[in-house]
Amino acid sequence: MANRNTVGFGLIPTGTVGSNVSNGGQSKYFIDAGYNVDLFQGTVIQSKVGYMKTAEAAITDKSIGVLNGIFYNAATTLKPTFANSYAQPITPANSEDITAFVIDNPMQLYIGCIDGTAAQADYGKTVGVTAGAPSGSHSSGQSSKKLTTGGIHNTNNQWRLLRSAEDPENNENAANRSVIVCQNLNQYMVNAQSWQ
Repeated sequence: MANRNTVGFGLIPTGTVGSNVSNGGQSKYFIDAGYNVDLFQGTVIQSKVGYMKTAEAAITDKSIGVLNGIFYNAATTLKPTFANSYAQPITPANSEDITAFVIDNPMQLYIGCIDGTAAQADYGKTVGVTAGAPSGSHSSGQSSKKLTTGGIHNTNNQWRLLRSAEDPENNENAANRSVIVCQNLNQYMVNAQSWQ
């Protein structure tokens, strides 16, 4: 039976390394007003010059975590606005920055949809999110990115492939299988210089 997933869904948090309690914690960061790239819930992001930006241009990009939503004061209505995604460009009232809610625990586990087969020997190696601009739904705000088996490597990529997600409808070792990953190139833990 084929996997039921047909498109990706970015990364969705699910527990932590070592089966510790996962409280779904997130931290506040900022997106620069007028940033010209769409960001979706489940998009991998990084900090560049103090602002959140996409970390999906290459499977080797370092990241802070995964976007979980944004908040800003709308320029036209001046009303507080929450959204699952950042539909570029947004320039809030008074040209303020946009608050980004980021799941940034470096020990967080995520469920992702993988774009191809992964041999048992590939588990423990690293993968990335399909390279390119973030993509997703502007109505739901959810990312449509997948993890990619292209370029599986022992150490070089963003996410470490841990195991199957044991999702009964998406557990065939074929394209669109649900898998569990954790960060491999966490910006906090790997290299403080990547913030610059």
